[in-house]
Amino acid sequence: MWRQWLAALLLGLIATQSVAADRIERIEPGSWWVGMKDDRLQLMVHGERIADLEPSIQYPGVAITGVERVANPNYLFLNLKIAPDTQPGMARIEFRRGRSVVAKYEYPLQQREPGSAQRKGFGPQDVIYLVMPDRFANGDPANDTVKGLKDGLNRGVALGRHGGDIQGITNHLDYVSGMGFTQLWLNPVLENAQPQYSYHGYSITDFYRVDPRLGTNESYRQLSIDARKHNIGLIQDVVLNHIGSGHWWLRDMPTPDWLNNKGQFEGTHHVRESLQDPHAAEEDRRKFADGWFVESMPDLNQRNPFLATYLIQNTLWWIEYAGLAGLRVDTYSYSDRAFLTEWSRRVMEEYPDINVVGEEWSGNPAIVSYWQRGRKNHDGYVSYLPAVFDFPLQEAVSQALLEKEDWGTGMRRIYRVLATDGLYPDPYDLVVFPDNHDVSRIYTVLGNRADLDRMAIAFFLTTRGIPQIFYGTEILMANPGPKDDGVIRSDFPGGWPGDKVNAFTGQGLSPAQRDMQEYMRKLLLWRRGAPALHHGKLTQFVPLGGIYVYFRHTDTQKVMVILNNTEEAKTVDTKRFHEVISGATTGTDVITKQPHRLDQGITAPAHSATILELD
Repeated sequence: MWRQWLAALLLGLIATQSVAADRIERIEPGSWWVGMKDDRLQLMVHGERIADLEPSIQYPGVAITGVERVANPNYLFLNLKIAPDTQPGMARIEFRRGRSVVAKYEYPLQQREPGSAQRKGFGPQDVIYLVMPDRFANGDPANDTVKGLKDGLNRGVALGRHGGDIQGITNHLDYVSGMGFTQLWLNPVLENAQPQYSYHGYSITDFYRVDPRLGTNESYRQLSIDARKHNIGLIQDVVLNHIGSGHWWLRDMPTPDWLNNKGQFEGTHHVRESLQDPHAAEEDRRKFADGWFVESMPDLNQRNPFLATYLIQNTLWWIEYAGLAGLRVDTYSYSDRAFLTEWSRRVMEEYPDINVVGEEWSGNPAIVSYWQRGRKNHDGYVSYLPAVFDFPLQEAVSQALLEKEDWGTGMRRIYRVLATDGLYPDPYDLVVFPDNHDVSRIYTVLGNRADLDRMAIAFFLTTRGIPQIFYGTEILMANPGPKDDGVIRSDFPGGWPGDKVNAFTGQGLSPAQRDMQEYMRKLLLWRRGAPALHHGKLTQFVPLGGIYVYFRHTDTQKVMVILNNTEEAKTVDTKRFHEVISGATTGTDVITKQPHRLDQGITAPAHSATILELD
């Protein structure tokens, strides 16, 4: 009898252990590192009625400082403190009901890579290559369609998934490096388990998982390792403002206020000026930040402290895990401002030399500069964000090259935007770009004119700031017809078996495309060794008669750039520029290698950019 009783008891204990093991569905972050500057870590534990259990941890140097429960009993938040001398290993977390341990979890504490905290971020010495992973190259056809993810391969539709992936990018690192690019920014690679239109990556449904149609966490990390071997850094695209409607949180919301507007769709009005407007109504400010983009992108409420900590730790986790060189932050100003202060502070505290660029899509430098670190704002707002995208300059160039020269148009439009650089604490840390994944391609904007396109590229690669080039810009990729995001983000030719045109090898490219690709390659490779463009001062002269001249210069190098935005060749008298030219007598064209005597004037062809390294 007692044997039967004992057998039943043992079966019950086994069953209890089995049920309890299933109880823990997720712990996020799923791992951490010893030796981080901030010794705090908050774990989100998710599982059926996990809040009924009491956690404990037995590991030298690690202590639970608080256990927090929320309205949903399926969540538990553990606050840990990790002492500076804690050794890496597996920390066992036990979950008890009364005196009985009903679940265990081996939590990995890892050793950081040497020099991780001191990693160097991207800067003006770099040129960033922006790639949409689904549209660059298909390196692993086996992941084109993945079981359980509804949005499968559909290359015949502009807004469908086309099969590009991380392996495809890895396979072509030689091309990226050979062109002269030194940083690689990928549009978001995390899981987008949406029913359709998931190719772009901005509807994240799992913050700790690379989308299986693009690869795995490990293949993403390997891309970063392989890129570094090519002297290329990896920049992650971060989305803090919203998630995709297929996110697992929506099946079991942690708290009632996890999403803005009580989880109900209310659209933002997108008038970003309302955040900084001293006369703005609070309702307008609220609706801008708390409003959703679309119904399929629920807006996150970062005022919730658990969510705020989750997002901060997720950012740090990916930097450490993938060995990132920097971050690009999507829709920066749409998140809660106080949260953005703390998020940017924590990132820069942990990695003082990393770079982070925020997207504030405005043509007004006063609006954009508000977010850069060191700005003294009228409302006292403090930001720790090092860099912002220079949308005002991008818009100015797109307009200026198509305009007739007048007192406020043409080259003077560009000059005037740069003249507002005093609004920025560090204008040399702005990311400058001719186009990206959200705007029409520069070749299309400029009327499919290769001469104007070349002027734009020359300008953005030589002005102050950190240049960014969108994949395909080097081969004059265009988006004909009405603006269509799927067409702007067309497949890079040669990335798929059977492509008749291959931009990686040059096969099938038109003469104009070949010329542009070679022009950009020469300019990029020269730029790598040009200290005046890395840390030199910008001195610009007021454009006269459609001729815009500016210099980048250090004590050891001077570079002169002449943009002629007129219909005829013009000879530029260099006497006007004596204060910068100083003792230089000749200038060598960095593309053609042709020398020019400065005292004889420089002839600039119609609609051209001339770049001279002064001797």
